[in-house]
Amino acid sequence: MADTEPYTYAHAGVSIAAGNALVRAIAPLAKATRRAGADAELGGFGGLFDLKAAGFTDPLLVAANDGVGTKLKLAIEWNRHEGVGIDLVAMCANDLIVQGAEPLFFLDYYACAKLDAGVAERVIASIAEGCRQAGCALIGGETAEMPGMYAAEDYDLAGFCVGAVERDRVLTGRSIAAGDVILGLASSGVHSNGFSLVRRLAADRGWKLDRPALFDQDRLLIDHLMAPTRIYVKSLLPLLRAGRIKGLAHITGGGLLENLPRVLPEGVHATIDADAWAQPRLMAFLQAQGRIEPEEMARTFNCGVGMAVIVAAAEAEAVAAALAGAGETVLRVGVIEEGRRGCTVRGSAETWSARADWTATHGG
Repeated sequence: MADTEPYTYAHAGVSIAAGNALVRAIAPLAKATRRAGADAELGGFGGLFDLKAAGFTDPLLVAANDGVGTKLKLAIEWNRHEGVGIDLVAMCANDLIVQGAEPLFFLDYYACAKLDAGVAERVIASIAEGCRQAGCALIGGETAEMPGMYAAEDYDLAGFCVGAVERDRVLTGRSIAAGDVILGLASSGVHSNGFSLVRRLAADRGWKLDRPALFDQDRLLIDHLMAPTRIYVKSLLPLLRAGRIKGLAHITGGGLLENLPRVLPEGVHATIDADAWAQPRLMAFLQAQGRIEPEEMARTFNCGVGMAVIVAAAEAEAVAAALAGAGETVLRVGVIEEGRRGCTVRGSAETWSARADWTATHGG
């Protein structure tokens, strides 16, 4: 720039006009997520939500925030932006439902070096779809254009979700007892955890992500990896309202091994039988490619189970049938036993490619 030329924000690499155009483009997407309590209008300094209109009488608010992690790198490198917004909502909404809370509204944060309106709109459309699946309203967000902070085509995402639960319906796990049954709800893939390891394997093994997967000739490997996280809210809410679930664990980083103990009271131990369900082909592929030991699989990936549901033994069959009727694939994966609070995952030789019987324990 010449010394006499006046500076503008655009000279620094930030386009206010592009940001305003994006808000106008995504307004219909937000409106499509309207629900009782929220009108999902964008443009104000904050979003409003009416708990009374949503039907609550004595609610507690529950909040969660999260991101998508390095799965975003694959989305950027392979132009696969249509699922990461669902991942973002799922990581927050699934964390609310495990406390018995119904997700009510969502806000997103989208940060980039230079706003690519086409990419941003695809991502935010995906967030709106995640909100639709979770039954929550997209009531606001922030788009930040920050040259010098990110590489040219990079962007980052964060999500913030607020839910509510009636005071007498908070899911604390206090009633979990020896003899209870652990049901697993099938995952849709890797979900949003473990991608630093996935990307390391892809680089070291020279995977051709744009070719059909070795285990599935009908689908590209990149599409298997980018499958969005399953949102379990709508299938679980009716059972939670009926008081038929004792505890829930969202299986994210740490796997079954480290997430189940988080919802257990003192004096009980979760025991998972890895022989009880077939390892998904994608998980078997990742394990074989990395020569990953079963114990490491149990604490790194979801291994086919995205949500653990703890119920009384007498309720297990009926709850499993209700969840199956709601569209879930339900697995009977373990039991609650007396013992120190923690989790044990065990399998026989050949289960998860083990050479001998194996056991992984966390917490006691």
